[in-house]
Order: sequence, then C-alpha cells, then structure tokens
Amino acid sequence: MFIGVKELERHKLTLREEFVPGTIDFRTRDFRQVAPLSVDLEAELEGAEIHIVGRLATRVELTCARCLEPVEREMAPRFDLVYRPVAAISREERFDFRSPSRATVEGEIGPTPEDLGVGFYVDDGLFLADVVAEQVHLALPMKVVCREDCRGLCPGCGVNLNRERCRCRAPAVDPRLAPLAEWAARKKKPE
Repeated sequence: MFIGVKELERHKLTLREEFVPGTIDFRTRDFRQVAPLSVDLEAELEGAEIHIVGRLATRVELTCARCLEPVEREMAPRFDLVYRPVAAISREERFDFRSPSRATVEGEIGPTPEDLGVGFYVDDGLFLADVVAEQVHLALPMKVVCREDCRGLCPGCGVNLNRERCRCRAPAVDPRLAPLAEWAARKKKPE
C-alpha cells in the first residue's frame, strides 16, 4: 500500500491493514513474524509533511539471549510519525553535516533536535510496509530472555543448563582472578 501525497492533499487517510507472516520483508534474521500484523493508522498532509498516527499489533519469535531457544513476544506499539520530503532539505545540508544548522552548542556535528523525530520521503509518498517494518524494528526489545531465571548455555560444553546438568569439570579459575578466589574462600571459612 502506498501513502501518496496527491491522495493526502484531497483528504485524510484512515487505514486498517493486516499483513500475514512473510508479507513484509524485515531484512533481518533476528526475529520472525509468527502472527498476522494488524495496523490501524491515520495519515494526513500538514504542509509538505506527512503526519502518521497509529498502532500495530503482532507476535514475533525472537531468540533468548542466554540459552538461544526461541521466544515468542506480543508487541503492540503506538506511533506518531512525521515525514518530510527529501527535496525540502538543501543539497548542501543533505551531504554536508558541517553546515551551521547541523552544529551543536559544543561545535560537534550531528542532527538538530528537530531532526530526531523526523523521517523523510522521496518523490510523492511512502510505502506502508516500510513504515510498519521500521516501527516493528524500533519496538523490539534490546535483549530477550525466555524466562527471568534462564541459566543459559554452559560456556564449556554448550549444553542448555535449563534442560540438563553440565558434565564439565569445575571451571578453571582465571589466573588473574586467583587472588580474588582465594580471598573469597577465606571469607567463607568461619574463624
């Protein structure tokens, strides 16, 4: 589905769309969509900017950061987005981040505070699938664990410690930490 400037010039757009798993290319193997992704949004043109407000809901499968087992999570983020036409930025600003409008108080180069919440569109609009994919990526947790007390994998043999006991010998103490291990052992002994 294309959100076009020409249509938005005529009227506000209200959309309710559903994407079955595999419809949207998320361009990653870090997760996969396992349930239909529903999107409800309103888009309108404010000057040359496209303003999109809405929410999406789906279920994704991620990998536990400790034991590498699959984990399913529900997600239902809300979003409030502004897209400006790329043509609104001068060519110099687009390619020269040393321009005065990009300089911070300390003289460092970076985006201005106004740039942080803004996306850009080329030509006459943007594709809904791109907007949705971006919002799913932004809603993903930084680190996922299957459960709070996940024990992870044994660093020696790689066995999943949630399912079975490790048969490795006691881990050797890193020689740099040997004095600390001796100190801890002395602290445990009653005097």
